[in-house]
Amino acid sequence: MQRDNLQRIAMVIEFDGRLFHGWQRQDNAITVQEVLETALKKIEGRTVSTVSSGRTDTGVHAEAMLVHADVSRVRWERSSRAYTQGMNQCLPTGVVVIGVCAVDDDFHARFSCVERHYRYKIWNRSTPSALMPWRHWWMPRDLDIAAMQQASQYMIGEHDFSSFQASGCQAHSPVRNLKLIEISRQGWEVHIQVQADAFLYHMVRNIVGNLVHIGIGKWEPEYIACILEQKNRAIAAATAPAQGLYFVDAIYPEFSARSLIGG
Repeated sequence: MQRDNLQRIAMVIEFDGRLFHGWQRQDNAITVQEVLETALKKIEGRTVSTVSSGRTDTGVHAEAMLVHADVSRVRWERSSRAYTQGMNQCLPTGVVVIGVCAVDDDFHARFSCVERHYRYKIWNRSTPSALMPWRHWWMPRDLDIAAMQQASQYMIGEHDFSSFQASGCQAHSPVRNLKLIEISRQGWEVHIQVQADAFLYHMVRNIVGNLVHIGIGKWEPEYIACILEQKNRAIAAATAPAQGLYFVDAIYPEFSARSLIGG
């Protein structure tokens, strides 16, 4: 289809990560990208490619991930609801389109994104949850939230996060600008909010794993500064499990993914 006949749109999606093998298409596994593009093909009658604001692993959830796609301009102008209600009728259980808008042709879900926001949930009780065991990391030992908050401040700002990236990371540079880390307790849950310009492979989960080591008293908060300085993944704590991680928001110069969520 010619470019003049296409409209680029931004779709906000929510999904349950336990049902998918991450975002990106794979040959032998069901992924979010695959089911989204399958639904778009049913709406458009042709193959449509999608690009996301982030790539999540198996088990990681999303509250508001932004995806762009080029769709029929005529269909979009006739009924934009085809890309929310219509899409949701075609999508399987566990993924929903929760917002959509038209964007400029040069908008790019990944490269136009200036900040990404994740939340990690820890179930901090001596007994596990029977209701939502796949939605958080169960940590039966008491966590010292104040110590974790103190440790987190060493990571704020621009740093080389080599100690917090997984092997196989394909980023050109390990330097990232961490804008925010907030740690709070809500009932039995501990929430860790993390926001940065971009993240390395497993960076958020590695940050959480190290903060939990601080919280249970294995390390003093100052040790986080040492981990950063050493630029050595081997001296850091183990990676936190995927099921506690949520992609919360993608932020752009003019809007955010969450701002597009329909009422």
